[in-house]
Amino acid sequence: MKTNLTLDLEKTLYAYWEEQGATAVEEVTMPDDQGIVDTLVMQSGHPRTWRCFELKVTKSDFHSTAKLSFIGHYNYFVLPLKLYQQVQAEIPQGIGVMTYQPFAKAALAAATVPITTPGQLTISRPPRYQELQVPEAELLDRFMASLNREVQKAKQVDKGLSHFSDNELLKELKRRSDHYQIYDPESNLYDRVLGDIEATAAFSLQEEVDALSAELAALRAKA
Repeated sequence: MKTNLTLDLEKTLYAYWEEQGATAVEEVTMPDDQGIVDTLVMQSGHPRTWRCFELKVTKSDFHSTAKLSFIGHYNYFVLPLKLYQQVQAEIPQGIGVMTYQPFAKAALAAATVPITTPGQLTISRPPRYQELQVPEAELLDRFMASLNREVQKAKQVDKGLSHFSDNELLKELKRRSDHYQIYDPESNLYDRVLGDIEATAAFSLQEEVDALSAELAALRAKA
């Protein structure tokens, strides 16, 4: 599960490179056991430029044993400014750093134009160019597959629950009932769904009763 800070870094990173005319996608699995790139950015041109980003928000995250997939032409850590100040001596030569600072609430409130990101990124340390560490054709295939995954996720959100089968919905409902809150029914999805169904059924039955009563009254009036 990503933290709110990680999500803020991602959102700001996407916006930063979008302004540069580049295309970004997250969590791209590399070929040849080269790990997973947190964010991969492609800049079109002749030749293309590939940039890899590893996002870290805590010291323990930075010191994780997970493989760093710095396989691009330019490779970066994306870190909160305070974390960068703590670990900058440990960053390998040639690896760039973009530091993140959130916007102050007062600054957001005083802004005269719409602010679309939660903070700003600064290149605190420029990266050094290297040759791609994987074949570009394979890298492009993985990049396109990850973009397609994001498109499918967006389509699912747009379709809502309509594309799920009844069995899938029932399975999810049962999964969420595993931690049933006896003293707080409103927090239980099962109770909320059942309550809605009962309310709908009661409303439909009342409508039917009202219609039959009206029909009976009309018949009596004729008699």
